[in-house]
Formats: sequence, structure tokens, C-alpha cells
Amino acid sequence: MEDLTFDLEGGRFNCRAAGIIIHGGKVLFHKNPADVYYALIGGRVKIRESSDKTVKREIKEELGKEVEIKEYMASVENFFELDNKKFHEILFVYRAEFKNDEDKKILETLHNVENTKKDKVVQYEWLSLNELDKYDIRPSVIKEVLKNGNYPCHLINNGH
Repeated sequence: MEDLTFDLEGGRFNCRAAGIIIHGGKVLFHKNPADVYYALIGGRVKIRESSDKTVKREIKEELGKEVEIKEYMASVENFFELDNKKFHEILFVYRAEFKNDEDKKILETLHNVENTKKDKVVQYEWLSLNELDKYDIRPSVIKEVLKNGNYPCHLINNGH
């Protein structure tokens, strides 16, 4: 199946879904060591795939772990530029939890099992909920969702 992403004259449209996993007062984010920012775990929704199934698929592909969706948290209209291209992205965010009880105890850095090429290595780090302002998290409005706990919500993010 194809990703629900397409190019138009004015830029690129993406439909993405992401999962937020919280353990011990920390949230799991992913980061490419070459980048300065952290992002939510997830990816592009495929044609005829629901956003909650996207989260399950992406986490299984990236971490080799199964999750269950606990609740819908937010939708984000995300406007940003990357590699000189303007993006209009719709992001669906869910709170997820590892299914395996042993996985629920993990608090160390994890690595991508899907792609082991050096230029594609992604690591998954646990960031403290109390220290989110110290980090460049994108989209930045996710910090609001995590700090105030008022969800479900709809947010608009212009920029990072």
C-alpha cells in the first residue's frame, strides 16, 4: 500500500500518526543523531489504513514491539519546511502502551530494528515529562499536550 502523502504545486501533504508511550514519568521519543530535534514515534498513514493501526504497525516495524492503543490524544495541523519543501501535515496522536509486561519496564535507549544503515540509524530516548522544555521536540505543540494533560485536543503548529 502507498503512503498517504503527495506533492502539489505549493508543497507536500502528509498524513501521519504517532504514538506516545509514557513510563516512569518519561516519554519515548525518537531522534536521528544527525538532527537537533526529537520527534514522536510513528509514520505515514497508508491508503485505506486507519491512523491507530498505523501507530501499531510503525512501532512494530521500528522497535520490533507490539503496542495497544489506550486513547486518542490529539490531532495536529502541522505546517513546516524541510529540505526546502513546504509541508502541510495532519498528525493523529495516540497514547500507546507496550503489550509485553517486560517491555513496560524498559527505560534505556532503544535502537531501530527496521534499518541498520549508519545514515538511517534512529535511537529512541526516554525524556522526562518535567524537563520537556529543555528539548527541541517537533511538532513543538506536543509539549502542551503532554504538560497540561487536556486531551483530546486539536492544535495548529506553525513552524517547528
